Amino acid sequence: MAIELFNQNGHVCLMFAHLSDEGGEAVQANQFLVIHGDTGAIIDPGGNMAYNELLLTVGRYFSPQKLSMILASHADPDIIASLDRWMTSTQATLYISRLWERFAPHFCKPGKTQGRIVGIPDPGMRIRLGNSEIVALPAHFMHSEGNFQFWDPVSRILFSGDLGVSMGTSADAAQPITSLAAHIPKMEAFHRRYMVSNKVLRLWANMARTLPIHMIVPQHGAPLAGPAVKEFIDWIGTVDCGVDHLTQANYTIPL
Repeated sequence: MAIELFNQNGHVCLMFAHLSDEGGEAVQANQFLVIHGDTGAIIDPGGNMAYNELLLTVGRYFSPQKLSMILASHADPDIIASLDRWMTSTQATLYISRLWERFAPHFCKPGKTQGRIVGIPDPGMRIRLGNSEIVALPAHFMHSEGNFQFWDPVSRILFSGDLGVSMGTSADAAQPITSLAAHIPKMEAFHRRYMVSNKVLRLWANMARTLPIHMIVPQHGAPLAGPAVKEFIDWIGTVDCGVDHLTQANYTIPL
């Protein structure tokens, strides 16, 4: 079942929270479809277990051959392991960090990606979606070296990748969070391990405060909406993480 995040004047944002539930062995992951008129973009399409239902849903709105793009925040398997199948079933172009554009073809059979990958430069870029656009925002080292978030200026949704993640079930992910305090225990351990440093988080928070963001939707866990958006931006800038905690004791030869 698709979760409708936004639907107004032919612009639709859908979230899928349950497509990696099969067998309970894989981490919960969200996939996204942004539709504008008669075309669309898939954001972080996920692994093979998510592919079939996501493709069927695209077909309910328009022919998959009209799918314009696949947007990948980074190159982890839960982001684009299904890339080979999307390259076969659609004519979509993959947008991914320039750091990963020569790694992404390893998910595919030879020749599948030729001429169909756009490397996003480090400062980010504006990507046309029909007569609208999606903005690729720099989010490097949160957690990947080459990492982007995707902001939709129509819905004002920030698809934030691994920033804002909470760990839980697909049922948990289906319930938006509007007050952050009680939600922090589900987020804190992940961010302290997967984010590289507090410096990076503070720089991101400074950027995020300049955008009109109505919802932050991560790749794992529940969307943040209403007051929780500002509360998250304020909180994340205070989190010590990653290399902030490392000492020589973390780099010793095992006994």
